[in-house]
Amino acid sequence: MAYRKEQWGVMPSGEAVTLYTLSNDNGVSASFTDLGGTWVTMNVPDRDGKLVDVVLGYDSVEAYLENPPHFGAPIGRNANRIAGAKFTLNGKEYRLAANDGTNNLHSAPDLYHDRLWEVETEEGALGTVISFSLFSPDGDQGYPGNANITVSYTLTQDDSLVIAYHMVSDSDTVANFTNHSYFNLDGQDGGNAMGQRVWIDADTYTAADAGSIPTGEIVPVAGTPMDFTTMKVIGRDIEEEYEALILGKGYDHNWILNHAPGETELSAAAESDKTGIRMEVYTDLPGMQFYTGNFLGAGPAGKRGMVYAPRYGYCFETQYYPNAVNMPEFPSPVLKAGEEYRTTTIYRFTRW
Repeated sequence: MAYRKEQWGVMPSGEAVTLYTLSNDNGVSASFTDLGGTWVTMNVPDRDGKLVDVVLGYDSVEAYLENPPHFGAPIGRNANRIAGAKFTLNGKEYRLAANDGTNNLHSAPDLYHDRLWEVETEEGALGTVISFSLFSPDGDQGYPGNANITVSYTLTQDDSLVIAYHMVSDSDTVANFTNHSYFNLDGQDGGNAMGQRVWIDADTYTAADAGSIPTGEIVPVAGTPMDFTTMKVIGRDIEEEYEALILGKGYDHNWILNHAPGETELSAAAESDKTGIRMEVYTDLPGMQFYTGNFLGAGPAGKRGMVYAPRYGYCFETQYYPNAVNMPEFPSPVLKAGEEYRTTTIYRFTRW
């Protein structure tokens, strides 16, 4: 396996920003930057063998320093929302920034993808591994504990992108990471992606209020527009007069995945008729936020000047459920002091 390293730009401080590109023997390539450990490109062959970049993003460091949609970014310490921008752990209340109404979303505003990460490369059993590491001090973003965080990417010979997350903290804290890539299997410049098909291995989802905070109710998908247990066109039901879709302005919900706890299983898939590209999602996490880019449109122009409008891409954000730190009935995102947080999500690309 091979990788290429090139200077990509500079931070406002003058520090260099580097772009790393992995490639395999099939001509598939994926690039990442030490600015945030962010996933920048994913070039995979269509049915005719033409390479197509299937992730939305930008061409410059300056644009990624804005990046309001979080294109390609690892999100932590907590992905998704925490109600009231606060939680209690071991009897102590911790307050976060209220950046989404009264709630906290994606641990903003002190985002990890605005920071330079340390980088190491090594040869692993599946191919070259690029690991991005960050030290997050006690109190960072409002969370307790000094934390050492690593996000590793491996491009395998079967055209899978393996993302492995690792964190250790010296105090009990929250660990709930995801990657916020937006996919369009017609290509990043493919326009509206709602004609593509999606399957999600989930019989239920977490109902949410107008602020996208789970109510605690677990709702069966059967007989509702939330049912992706059989692959269907994303946009088929998206405009239905269904409360969850009205509140979310489309799909923006946490599906409860069917696999056994901790087992890495096929949990979702997407397909494009235009390109013949299929993407499969494997994860060991209990939930996945399927988000249809309902609020795209803000920020800089994308790659090669592409303007991304709402629903031009979609996200498969593997995760613990939203607000799980405040809801003891949900699988817990609490990481005990000295213990290891390890989780893996895999995006595998094929042609059908």
